[in-house]
Amino acid sequence: MPIYPMMQVDAFTTKPLHGNPCAVIFDTDDLDEQSMLALAREMNLSETAFVRSPSANQSSKLPTFEARYFTPAEEIPMAGHPTIATTFALVNTGRLKLTGSLTRYNLLLQVGLIHVEILAQGEVVRYIVMTQKKPQFLDVIDGAEALPVFGLTEDDSLPGVPIQVVSTGTPQLMIPLKSQEELRRANVDLADYSKLRDRYGFFSPHLFCLGGVTKKGDTFARHLGTPPDLMEDPFTGSATGGMAAYLWRYNLIPEPTFTAEQGHWLGRPGEAIVEIIGPREDIQVVKVGGAAVAVMHGTLTL
Repeated sequence: MPIYPMMQVDAFTTKPLHGNPCAVIFDTDDLDEQSMLALAREMNLSETAFVRSPSANQSSKLPTFEARYFTPAEEIPMAGHPTIATTFALVNTGRLKLTGSLTRYNLLLQVGLIHVEILAQGEVVRYIVMTQKKPQFLDVIDGAEALPVFGLTEDDSLPGVPIQVVSTGTPQLMIPLKSQEELRRANVDLADYSKLRDRYGFFSPHLFCLGGVTKKGDTFARHLGTPPDLMEDPFTGSATGGMAAYLWRYNLIPEPTFTAEQGHWLGRPGEAIVEIIGPREDIQVVKVGGAAVAVMHGTLTL
C-alpha cells in the first residue's frame, strides 16, 4: 500500500486560509498521469503539485527538483502558485536546504527549467520569486467574439488594447476591462467558452483591470474556469506573469514593477510582486513573487 508524504500550502499570502491553496505530494516517481489526475480531482483544488526525485545530469550547478502540476481536468505545463507552494514545501520538509538569506534552485516543469529564488530570515522563508519564460504574444481575438462568452460587451473592455493570448509558459487569454464594475459582472457561458478555447488553444482566461482592491494593489484580476476545474481560481501566478508582460508591452503601467491582487472577492485575498525585465518591445522574462504558509502536513495512502 503506497504512502506519500504531502503538505497543503497557501500561496501568495502570509495568512492561513488566504491566497491560493495547493496540495504538494512528494516522492511521486511511480505515479502515472492517470493517477496524478485522479489525485488532483480528489484534492479538488485549482492545482496539485507532484514532486519527483531531484533531477540528475542538469547543466546548472544549482539544486534541481522536478514537479508536475495537474488541475482536476488536465495537466498544466507551468503554474505560479504551485511553484511558490512546492518551493515552500521543499524547504519546510528539509528536502531543499537554505544557503542563507538568498537561496537559488531550479524546478524542472513540463516547459523546462524555471529559476526560483528564496528569500529567508534565518530558517524562515519570507518570500519566493519565480522567473517565468520569455513572453509570447499569440492570437489576438476580436472583442465581439470573445467578450459575450463572459457576459460582457465591447463597451466593457479597456479601449485601445487587444484581447490577446499571452504565454510565459502557459498560454492564457488576457481580457483587460475598464474597471472593477465590469470585472465583477463577468461570468462564463460554458458552451460558448468551450468553443472559444478549442479554437484558440489557450489554457484559461484572465480578466483584469487597473487599480487594486486595496491601496497596495496596482491591478486586480479574476481567473475563471469550468468544471471539473474550479469556477474561479483564487490567485493565478502564471496568468499574472502573462498579464504583466501584456501591461508592459501595451504601455498600461508606468514602471516595470507592480503589485497584483486577486482573490479578495472569494474571501481568499492574495498578492504578488511582479517585475518585468526588458524593454516594452522585447521583454525577456517576468518575475512573479509571493509568500506562502503551510496549513496541513500528512500522508496520502493509496
